[in-house]
Amino acid sequence: MSYPDVVLAVAGAHLSGQPLNAQLTDRGAELVGPARTAAEYRLYLLPTTPPKPGVVRVPEDGAALELELWRLSAAAFGDFVAALPSPMAIGSVLLDDGSEVRGFLVEPFAVDGAEDITRYGGWRAFRAARG
Repeated sequence: MSYPDVVLAVAGAHLSGQPLNAQLTDRGAELVGPARTAAEYRLYLLPTTPPKPGVVRVPEDGAALELELWRLSAAAFGDFVAALPSPMAIGSVLLDDGSEVRGFLVEPFAVDGAEDITRYGGWRAFRAARG
């Protein structure tokens, strides 16, 4: 039985050129291109190594965040998800064009006390501002 490919939205350490991108490319993932979330998300700096953001969908005061979309085979996606550490999670992410894709989210407990970096609009802009 063959399953369709999965499009995955990434927002931080898995972006092109970032430290965990090889976890996608080593599984044969192909970059689809840039995208943005709907204006319903907040971005937090998580205390992880390497540093990464946590994306949380919120009922109000959300913002659009910059993303990349990557295409993986269903088998590669399953292998990738099986290796994700807590507090990272995969869920449905609403894009600014109204479509939904699978994407990185974070368990809500992980943002308690974490720095809200939503104002930067994305991980790359945050990293550039912090030097």
